[in-house]
Amino acid sequence: MTARVNAERLRALLGLSGAEPGPAAADPGPVEALGHHLLQRVTLDGDGPIPGLYLRPEGKGPHPAVLYCHAHGNRYETGAEELIHGRPALIAPYGPALADLGIASLAIDLAPFGRRQDEGPEARLAKAGLWQGRPLMGRMLAELHLAYRWLAAQAEVDATRIATLGLSMGGTHAYWLAALEPHIAACAHLCVFADLAPMIATGAHDLHGSYMTVPGLLAHGDMGDVAALIAPRPQFVGLGGTDALTPEAARDPALARLATAYGVGPLVVHLSPDTGHVETPAMRGAVMAFLTRHLQQ
Repeated sequence: MTARVNAERLRALLGLSGAEPGPAAADPGPVEALGHHLLQRVTLDGDGPIPGLYLRPEGKGPHPAVLYCHAHGNRYETGAEELIHGRPALIAPYGPALADLGIASLAIDLAPFGRRQDEGPEARLAKAGLWQGRPLMGRMLAELHLAYRWLAAQAEVDATRIATLGLSMGGTHAYWLAALEPHIAACAHLCVFADLAPMIATGAHDLHGSYMTVPGLLAHGDMGDVAALIAPRPQFVGLGGTDALTPEAARDPALARLATAYGVGPLVVHLSPDTGHVETPAMRGAVMAFLTRHLQQ
């Protein structure tokens, strides 16, 4: 298969409009203290209200920032709160750790997670989206792009230094959004990167949620080709060697094409050979070093 995937084709497969998006409006709640950092519960104005959490260091900035994409894990009760409370697969929440380094962060609830569970269940949303010509993956990415635009417009944020970050479903969203939005400065994704075609051949793709279905993608490329669109911008790939979502036969071809796209460019691959679908202390250290290096210049 000759990969012909590009951002324009991805938008078409995702059912996303090619029109230039308008301003990102939000209702920011009152500022409250989270340790020595500042936390706001914001509500973005999408097709409906999109709740989120915005955490930033004290001071006027301009601060670098991270658009944090929450995971799945069948924990529908957990959405944007992952930013400040974490989840079992993570060493610790990312929001406070980023703020300690002077990096602001924003996370939003994607349906049907967090405060949007009543919009679900996931299978119902996915089926409706396919019938309507916008896969759930496309809807999620559109909302994350709205969040990115709101974050970039904040006076205390340096819009030229915004990265995406996530684990599992959040990792998929992090690199897909960076592939679609060329102004995202860097991307870090954990415990998810692998091609789908080899997984379909073994049935391993069924471990993924229905949100991830992108009709027709494999006629044009695969996950390795999507992530390659981020090059030459910095990209971090964290993987567990025994992770059932990233089996070697699906992981290695994706990594090979990604390495070809970057050459000697700023690509970091961190493989923990004996761990599964979890962040490790060494992986966390490598992610933080990556974000520090590429956002705090």
